[in-house]
Amino acid sequence: MYGLIGKMRAQPGQRDALIAILLEGTSGMQGCLSYVIARDKTDADALWITEAWDSQASHKGSLALPAVQAAIAKGRPLIAGFGERFETEPVGGQGLASA
Repeated sequence: MYGLIGKMRAQPGQRDALIAILLEGTSGMQGCLSYVIARDKTDADALWITEAWDSQASHKGSLALPAVQAAIAKGRPLIAGFGERFETEPVGGQGLASA
C-alpha cells in the first residue's frame, strides 16, 4: 500500500472553498482506500490531506482522471502553498485491508 499526508495552505479566507473543490474531485479514484481532508485546528488557512492507496501507481494514475484534473485547475487559484509532505506505507487499520 501507499500513503500520503500533506499540508496545503489556502489563500486567506478561502480554505472552505478550497475544501469543497477538493471534495468534488475525489470520487471514482481507482485504488483509493481512504482520502480524508481535514481543517488544521491552529491555522485558519491550512488543511491536511491524508490518503491511503492500494499502490503508488494507483495514486499516480488518479492524477490523470478528468475529475481530478478539473478540481486541480479550479482549486489552483485558491492555493497559497504547500507545507509538510510525508509518504507512508499503510499496514492496516479501520477501513483498510491488511497488507
